[in-house]
Amino acid sequence: MKKSLIALAVMAAAGAASAQSSVTLFGIVDATLAWGKGSTGDRFQVTNSGYNSSRLGFRGTEDLGGGMSASFWLEAGVTNDDGRGAATNTNNQATGGAVAGIGGGQGLTFNRRSTVSLAGGFGEIRLGRDYTPQFWNLTVFDPFGTNGVGTTQTLNSIITGATAVRASNSIGYFLPRMGGLYGQVQMYLGENLDASVNPTPNTEKDGNGWGLRLGYAAGPLNVAFATSKTKYAAGDVKQMNLGGQYDFGVAKLQAHVSRDENGAVDGAGWLIGGLIPVGAGEVRVAFSQYETDAGAGPDPKSRKIALGYVHNLSKRTAVYTTYARVRNSNGAASALNGATTAANASSSGFDIGVRHSF
Repeated sequence: MKKSLIALAVMAAAGAASAQSSVTLFGIVDATLAWGKGSTGDRFQVTNSGYNSSRLGFRGTEDLGGGMSASFWLEAGVTNDDGRGAATNTNNQATGGAVAGIGGGQGLTFNRRSTVSLAGGFGEIRLGRDYTPQFWNLTVFDPFGTNGVGTTQTLNSIITGATAVRASNSIGYFLPRMGGLYGQVQMYLGENLDASVNPTPNTEKDGNGWGLRLGYAAGPLNVAFATSKTKYAAGDVKQMNLGGQYDFGVAKLQAHVSRDENGAVDGAGWLIGGLIPVGAGEVRVAFSQYETDAGAGPDPKSRKIALGYVHNLSKRTAVYTTYARVRNSNGAASALNGATTAANASSSGFDIGVRHSF
């Protein structure tokens, strides 16, 4: 009898412990056939991430009691068309990317996210490599989620630096939900030597930066504002954007506007689009524009229209297709799906693929 009681007690204790913590393996494998056509060169590829970014990840949470929890998140990008891992950046600078030998052929890196955090009634404190606040509005309020040939032109902008999407060595804070209010503050570090011993002292603060995002979501409405600044000796990079979504039931209307500075070059863009549920699927449509003052004459400008459809075969598996066309003017030469095009010429692209999540 005693042995039975002891066994039951051990099982109960084990059950309580497992209820207080969890570890999850998750991922997405997304394969895409992608065609690109331009005035000077076409391309056909078997590629990936035309609907959702391919990834492999591990995440876990432990209940600390008193409303507090600790968690970790390790997520690696996967280029499943050739089996490589996606590239990362170690210091938010060019020296921390491909120049340092981290060009995508190094196997898996937890480039998408690698964080540990504490959360409670005060919100969440998160440390590690994470998405930047300035990126969220561009992807959340893009019907194509900044994936595939339909990606908004505001992401294909003058801001191509290491912190446009994610930042390494970051310290982040997330507000607790207060009604519909939400927000994120983040600081990140380039981790350079100080000026007293730095061989190029003007680069001491390269890769240091901060970002802020504040939003409101309630009922059918979701709107958010974000701003950021990353320091570089060659010229600071600044981003500012505002985005929103309204769910009408029969369709979701999405839009965002952005203004960027990269040293002496300014850029501005916008997107308007929507998501329309159709049976087991969804129609996606977007029209976006981006222009800069990089030219000596009128501002180079690219305008893209994109139309796509996603059909859900199950909760985890979907097939999709997207067509997009970009028109360039005033010296712009944006091209789609790896094609090349001359200044002021057009380019078109087409994706068809399958995505499986687990």
